[in-house]
Amino acid sequence: MMSSIQEQASTKPVRLAEKRIFSERFKPMYSDGMRLVEEAAAYLDGEGRIEAKRLSRVAATLYAAESMRLTTRLMQIASWLLLQRAANNGEMTRAQVAEEKAKVQLETPSASRATLSWEELPKAFIAIVDRSLQMQTMVRRCDEQLYPKAGEEPEQAQKRNAVDDQMTLLKAAFGGR
Repeated sequence: MMSSIQEQASTKPVRLAEKRIFSERFKPMYSDGMRLVEEAAAYLDGEGRIEAKRLSRVAATLYAAESMRLTTRLMQIASWLLLQRAANNGEMTRAQVAEEKAKVQLETPSASRATLSWEELPKAFIAIVDRSLQMQTMVRRCDEQLYPKAGEEPEQAQKRNAVDDQMTLLKAAFGGR
């Protein structure tokens, strides 16, 4: 009996992203993402606008460019979250979501921390940028597991993650021990 359970476990991997997105556990992720969008918008229209006026010309240019990247990143995240909510609520099928979400780009980079004048940027702005990058990473990982690339099995997408990559590097470095 025990070997039968183990055999089933090894043939049917648990898809954590699927369990998270298509259940009640999606609500906190959705709420966090939308709250971040609202917080960023309020900051950029309020305190951020005031703080930007105090920056040097170079830092103000960096702030403007990074603000555009931040806004783009958050709009893409919000689009993805809204599509998943529609699927979760039965308003769209997963196939419809997959088709629509192909328009969503989850790869909006940020300027390097080594960029000239980065240290001049307001701390509150940097915190929002950092949180948006963390949310983007989480969404991208869920997306890769839920919607594998053409010809890729969901299990392959699940295996493509930072931990597996690091484990592979460690095994290579230490001779597979």
